[in-house]
Amino acid sequence: MKTTDIRQKLHHYIETAKDKKVKAIYAMVEDEIQETYDHWNDEEFLSELRRRQESYISGKAKTYTLSETMSEIKQAIKRVNKKGE
Repeated sequence: MKTTDIRQKLHHYIETAKDKKVKAIYAMVEDEIQETYDHWNDEEFLSELRRRQESYISGKAKTYTLSETMSEIKQAIKRVNKKGE
């Protein structure tokens, strides 16, 4: 069974399960849930996002068009394919 199928089944089960079972499941994974990294509470991460945003808005950041990006991707694929030959 694919992970996406498992996720859907778990979502459905949790939405319809009795409170006692939901609490039991939560107790099993509580530590892992609390250890999940939350970017939006990381001031260093947010500061870096703000710095990048300001760089973009001010025109200092090097940006690429979709066409430039696709060209770079195609070149990278060609390099990888040559290495595999």
